[in-house]
Amino acid sequence: MRSQSVRVLLALAAGLALGMGAATRSDAVFRIAVPVADVIGTLWTNAIRMTVIPLVAALTVASVAGAGATAALKRAMGRAVAVFVTLLLAGGVLAAVIGTIAFADFVLPPDVADRVRATAPAVGTTPVLPTLAQRMIEIIPVNPVKAAADGALLPLVIFALALGFALKRIAPERRDVVVEFCRGIADALLVVVGWVISVAPIGVFALAFALGARLGVSSVGALARYIGTLSLVLIIFTLLLYPMVVLLGKVSLRRFVDAVTPAQALAAGSRSSLSALPTMIVAARDRLGLQATASGFVLPFAVSIFRVNVPMAWVVGVIFLGRLYGVETGVMLLASVIMTSTLLSFSVPGIPSGSLFILAPLLVELGLPAESVGILIAVDVIPDIFKTTANVTAHMTAAVLSTGGASRADDAPVP
Repeated sequence: MRSQSVRVLLALAAGLALGMGAATRSDAVFRIAVPVADVIGTLWTNAIRMTVIPLVAALTVASVAGAGATAALKRAMGRAVAVFVTLLLAGGVLAAVIGTIAFADFVLPPDVADRVRATAPAVGTTPVLPTLAQRMIEIIPVNPVKAAADGALLPLVIFALALGFALKRIAPERRDVVVEFCRGIADALLVVVGWVISVAPIGVFALAFALGARLGVSSVGALARYIGTLSLVLIIFTLLLYPMVVLLGKVSLRRFVDAVTPAQALAAGSRSSLSALPTMIVAARDRLGLQATASGFVLPFAVSIFRVNVPMAWVVGVIFLGRLYGVETGVMLLASVIMTSTLLSFSVPGIPSGSLFILAPLLVELGLPAESVGILIAVDVIPDIFKTTANVTAHMTAAVLSTGGASRADDAPVP
């Protein structure tokens, strides 16, 4: 597993480097290579995604309906929510401190801002996002099969939880048949996940190559400080999660690194924490030896609603735009942004830069033009890699802390 993690990370680095190099070429090789990389990367990502919905449903039902799962599930749910809120607030505070220092003497030339804004999505192409009330209503799926087909993970988890609790109320001989069926489905899908992970270096390389080719070195330009600051905040926050797991979760650093690295590499390559969910489930079960509630409930629950990057992205974005448009961003304003982003992070839609679209109305309240969010969206490609990596690491951290750490000795040999 460790050598596989190294291969995936090397594939990610090589793909980005070669892709950025290819961006300087305009010949037929570049025009052919990028579409081919897109196809390979998409095929591999689809192979991962096809396991997510049935795997989550089967594991959740089996975990909840299993004997003695109720008390453990309640404890895990309460601890998970507490961990979510704590990490969201901590990330916002970290971003406020680092962002204020980084942008203390920063002014972006107006002509540069105009050029970047021109590359942002036009107003007519901005997706129509559901209201918070609509998203709350959709948590209870009218049609669970449609929710699964649409990839709506949270409604599916709610349905699976209800089914699991209902199974606990029927005769054991009838319940056990369903539980064993779900466990069999989950075990089979984990085998499929293993097959897909075995070719992860190829898929990650293709995704990274296409990303690097489109990104190019020159695209960073005058916005390097914003991109660098947000990326730095996300990296520091991600690194701080490791000692938290060791000290509070009682899991050895070596074991956690071995468990989380494959998921981080997959998330960074695909820029999707959902795609990394099967890998996280395997790591929680086989590498960390966590309780069944970690893989059967906490991880799917976290991927559904827990996006730890949101307060960090909002705070750094507000500080940056404040410097750009001459709006003062004091302590009280940033505290308001942290609280608002923490609350709204649980309703961020699962679309690229979804949290930034939600940010637009808040910018108006802060005295910033709503269209200025286009600057952040236009350059979100690089930070999004670190956002997804931070999310995945936070999901694994929450799984460890909310279930009491590993159930086997941390010094046991790693297979």
